[in-house]
Amino acid sequence: MTYDLYLGDRSYSSWSLRGWLVFEKFNIPVRTHFVDFNKAEGVAAQLAEIAPARTVPALKLEDGIVVSESLAIAEEIASRHANAELWPTDPNGRAVARNLSSEMHAGFGPLREFCPMNLRVAYKDVVTPEDVERDLRRLEAIWSEARDATKPDGPWLAGDYSIADAFYAPVAARIAGYGLRVNANAQAYVAAHLADPAFRRWRAMGFASGEILEWYKRPHNTTDWPGPAPLEAHAIENGTPENALCPYSQKPVTHLAKVEGRIFGFCNAFCRDKTVADAEAWPDFMAIYRS
Repeated sequence: MTYDLYLGDRSYSSWSLRGWLVFEKFNIPVRTHFVDFNKAEGVAAQLAEIAPARTVPALKLEDGIVVSESLAIAEEIASRHANAELWPTDPNGRAVARNLSSEMHAGFGPLREFCPMNLRVAYKDVVTPEDVERDLRRLEAIWSEARDATKPDGPWLAGDYSIADAFYAPVAARIAGYGLRVNANAQAYVAAHLADPAFRRWRAMGFASGEILEWYKRPHNTTDWPGPAPLEAHAIENGTPENALCPYSQKPVTHLAKVEGRIFGFCNAFCRDKTVADAEAWPDFMAIYRS
């Protein structure tokens, strides 16, 4: 079965992050295509080939049918890949996860408006208006109620990672990126997202592609990203790499990076730059790094 998933800028498109995680976290093969948020013709025009879709994410099924709404995409993939367990298998857990996902999909407008997702920067000393504070208290309540109802062993909301967690990943990024104040339980859930390798890979790829979009910036003081600190790394022009083949494509290396003082090679600038952004997010690279 072949899927084509259309996405927006990794650093800024919260809906795209949700759509991508549905495939990435459950190992469902998909071809990804990206629209350019900086292009004058706009998103809808760039999606003309899969009309009537006008926003991202959008999914083209192998028979040509287009699903152009994130919760519908998640439900469709869950029904086509039942064995992947995108929803909790326990009926009560599944009910909780579906309810959480629906509320996220339809709500939290003040938080979305005041804190647009921006994975390239972190802010501090942000003063939040009352309606955003109400959203934060609501998140604390529903996250706590979900965990009380389902009693998961790990950090996620309704058992193992599910669609509900994919839908709240951008909210976690907002809370972290704007330094918003939430209680200890909610902060632990946010930290789980920041440490999640799939989330880290998405964020790293955002640094390796796309441009800084000035209209997403906010006039707050900046600080370090609160997630796991990446290995020290930067691109270099010359040197002798430890590896002859790119860890991702197995093609001959053409681009170099120094990671913690050691030189490694990659087949193109994107492979290099996503590794420089967060080397530990990439199992294929870490396999050669640790060898």
